[in-house]
Parts: sequence; structure tokens; C-alpha cells
Amino acid sequence: MIGLLLALAGLPFLAACGYLFALAILSARPKASAAQSEGRLRFAVVVPAHDEEAGIAATVRSLLDLDYPRDLFRVVVVADNCLDETSVRARQAGAHVLVRYDAERRGKGYALEHAFATILRDGEADAVVVVDADTIVSGNLLRAFAARLEAGELAIQADYAVRNPGASWRTLLMSVALGLVHVVRPLARERLRLSCGLRGNGMCFARAALERVPHRAFSIVEDLEYGLRLGEAGIRVAYASEAHVFGEMVSTARAAASQRRRWEGGRFAMARLHAPRLLRDAVRLRDRVRLDLALDLLVPPLSMLAVPVLLGLAAAFALHGSAALAVFGACAVFLVAYVFRGWVVSGSGARGLVALSCAPAFVIWKLAVLAARPVTKEWVRTAREDQGSSATSA
Repeated sequence: MIGLLLALAGLPFLAACGYLFALAILSARPKASAAQSEGRLRFAVVVPAHDEEAGIAATVRSLLDLDYPRDLFRVVVVADNCLDETSVRARQAGAHVLVRYDAERRGKGYALEHAFATILRDGEADAVVVVDADTIVSGNLLRAFAARLEAGELAIQADYAVRNPGASWRTLLMSVALGLVHVVRPLARERLRLSCGLRGNGMCFARAALERVPHRAFSIVEDLEYGLRLGEAGIRVAYASEAHVFGEMVSTARAAASQRRRWEGGRFAMARLHAPRLLRDAVRLRDRVRLDLALDLLVPPLSMLAVPVLLGLAAAFALHGSAALAVFGACAVFLVAYVFRGWVVSGSGARGLVALSCAPAFVIWKLAVLAARPVTKEWVRTAREDQGSSATSA
């Protein structure tokens, strides 16, 4: 009887793991060839920045070197509540600068709202791209976005990868993790014509999308929040797999802890607020985009899924429960296959496998971090590799 109850308790985990496994399988199908654009659309590339004087000039210069007609795009830096010379250095590097001070409305979401409203009012861009201040991009970024906009898409996400995978075992592990979340899942969803989701960096919005769904997303995970609002408005996020943005990931435990609390805490809040409604509306409207958005919110992070699966597998062995062993054994197989697919697309090679051996320690650390302190709503700074304590986080 106990073994049967354990098997029944494992069914939700089997559903979640099966969902991830299905995405891994779908992502492995051959890619369609990427369309090319001759470059006719006008872009504004927005860089939200908070105290970024050390690196903002390099980011601006890299964006100005994009392979796209120079007269058809401009770089717009939003110097948001800065106490340093971010605005001066961005302007010297060739960017148009918007300076914003607001002690009450602080954060990346407010910075983006200000930038988008200004750009829409000026009427000088057909689409807006968002790139973080610690990022380098592939030269084809705007051409990839333009091709999809010309094909009728209204919102697009580029591949978002790790800029510094060799900095530590943490950044290598992040490379595999982003392979799962930023490549495997979007590839599968793109092939199903679902919404690939927004990642905060390397996003593109057509003017029509911003006019139809104004950017009023101010949570600590404003990208996730706005992606949900787009989905509910019938606008899916397309995936531009051939275009890349490379963001710097933290390598120290202290900086990673602060970042992890914001990311996971914000995601849990979005799940509580939006998943029930999305699921209800998906059934009522027979909308598979809403259904997938709800499932994505409801499936727990990989580390939090792996722990109960391993505990359930151990309990099934101890109880000699064949049904429970089948359920949790299938969960384990699905998760291993899913992670293996992430390792493959990450391109991290043997070093990535070594980093994966640190995953159990990372899971314990992550659970301790999430239990330690509440999530801040401020736009805080995360230490970068080349600076003692600088940089943005959403």
C-alpha cells in the first residue's frame, strides 16, 4: 500500500519530467535554414544601464559595429539612477543617452518603459531591441531580427549564452543550464509555433507589439512578466537561434547567491500570480500558447525537481515498490536525457561534464540560498569578473 501511494505521489513529477524530456526530443530535430534580410527596417537598440561606467563604452562600440546599414539603427543607453559617469562614457562612445532619475520607480522595468515610450513618441524606429550592458553580440543580430519581423513576427528572442564559461565551475554549469533554458526549450517551442519566452537580454519588439501591449512590467523578472502579457494578447515570442548575445555570469558564491534569489524568487511569484489564470484560460479558449506558458511556470526548476525524484527513487528501492520504482525511475531517465541534451547544445565539452559533477553541491547551496533571505525588488549590482562590484541585474 505504501509503495502504491508513493507511486501516486510521483505522478506529478513524472508529468513534469516527461514534459522536459519531450522538449529535449523536439529540440533535436534538424533546424530550418535561417532567413536573411537585406536590411530595410529601422531599429533602436536599447541598453538599460545602472552604474556601468567601466564597461558601457565597449558595449556601445560593439553594437555600433553590427552588420546592418548604419543609418538604419541607433544605440540608446538608458542611464537609470546612475551615480557614476555612465551617461558621459556612453555618449562619448557614440550612443544616444536617456538620463533618468526617479527614487521611487527604480528598476530595469521602469528604465525600459521610459525608453520604449520615448522611442515610440519619436517615431524613428520600426522595432526596438534590448541588450544588457555587460553583453557582446553576434554581428548578424539585427539581420536575424529583421528577417523575422518581415515574416510577420512581432516579438523575437535571440539565443542568450554565457560570455565567460571558463571563469569557474559555476559559469560552466550556467553554460549547461542556459543551454537547457535558452536553447533546448526555445528550439522545441519554435517548432511547435509556441512562445519561446523572453530572457531579458537579446529581445526584439516590433512597434506594433509595444503599441498593442505597452511595457508595464516592473517585477524583478520583468522579462518573464512581459512575455506572459504578450502571450495573453495573442503575440508569441519567436526564437532567432542563429543570432547570439553573450552575457557575463557571476562566478563567486556571494554574487551568485544574490542573483539566484532574485531570479528564482521572481519566478515563483509569477507562477503564483499567473499560472492558475493562464491554465484556466488555456482550457476555456483552447489556446495552446497559454497552456505552454502555464506549464512552463508550473514545472519547478531542475534542481528542485531532481531532489524529490532522487528521494522518491531511494524510497522506492527501500520499499521494494515496483510501481514507485517504475515512476521515479522513468523520472530519473527523463531528467538525465534532458540534462544531456543541454550539455550537448552548450558546447562545453569535457569541462562541462566535470562541472556537472558539482551539480549536487550546487543544488544544496541553491536551496540554502533560497531559504536564507527574502528577494529584493531593487535594481541591484552584481559583481563581474573584471570589476570588484559592478553591473546590472534585472
